[in-house]
Amino acid sequence: MPPLISICIPAYKNTDYLSVLLQSVAVQTFRDFEVVVSDDSPTDEVETLCSAYAAQFPLQYVRNAPPKGSPANWNHGIRLATGKWIKIMHDDDWFAHERSLEVYAATTERYPKADFIYAGYNDIENGKIIGTRIPDPALTRRLSRNPLDLFIRNFIGNPSTTLIRNTRNEWYDEALKWVVDFEFYIRCLQTMTLQEIPEVLVCVGIHPGQITQAVFRRPEVEIPENLHMLNGIGPHILKRLLVYDYYWRLFRNLGMRDLASVGRHISLDKLPPAIVRMLRWQFRIPLPVLRIGALSKCFMAISYLNYRILH
Repeated sequence: MPPLISICIPAYKNTDYLSVLLQSVAVQTFRDFEVVVSDDSPTDEVETLCSAYAAQFPLQYVRNAPPKGSPANWNHGIRLATGKWIKIMHDDDWFAHERSLEVYAATTERYPKADFIYAGYNDIENGKIIGTRIPDPALTRRLSRNPLDLFIRNFIGNPSTTLIRNTRNEWYDEALKWVVDFEFYIRCLQTMTLQEIPEVLVCVGIHPGQITQAVFRRPEVEIPENLHMLNGIGPHILKRLLVYDYYWRLFRNLGMRDLASVGRHISLDKLPPAIVRMLRWQFRIPLPVLRIGALSKCFMAISYLNYRILH
């Protein structure tokens, strides 16, 4: 019989963190699981580490040649999984305690209609907790009604917090890195039933080597990805104020001052007309003024009302 849960670990050289993750898997009280390690590393270090745990739990190791990169490596691990549920665990994250997997599994039984489960987590940097997120049932109901509320903030967290039914229908968009997780969540929640676990089950490692740290505030990454996401979901979502505000803040924070500067990062014919009008509003406002929060909100609201009048 297939296991209940497949723990899919996309690995890349992080053996120090990965050893913590594998040890946290080894001590789990719930045992109906498999581990799939999809490795992009150029050396044998990850394979050697995995072999040390192969006798403690079912573990499938695969070396990718050539490396697939993120998030294609995530998808590859999911394709190899046989479990009824997919538990992505990044190689720099780990389970918070020995009952974490047991709580996830119990939630699938307690809420049989759920397809997408997410839990609380601690952010850990240099061995210290620097932040904690506990899911709020009211927020779950809100996201269930409208997944676009994730444009306010990624309330779910990174994929390591999630447990998702293995439908083999949903995959991470391999064209993305910066917005890959919450774009995936929006697509999933259009058809899946969301359920929260209001306790910390995962620890998320925070360190300079993370992809999100490397691409933050880089217009050559953020602009193409966010426009790819917008065009994929549909520019009609700009009719929601919170989505319009998200894109307003995106271009403001990146300091775009004319269409030519935007065009250095994406073909202008990929800009929806509503975004072009939004940008022209911003370009008329001095950037120091635009970066004053309250004033920016006022200008954004005027621009949004003008857009809605036209639509």
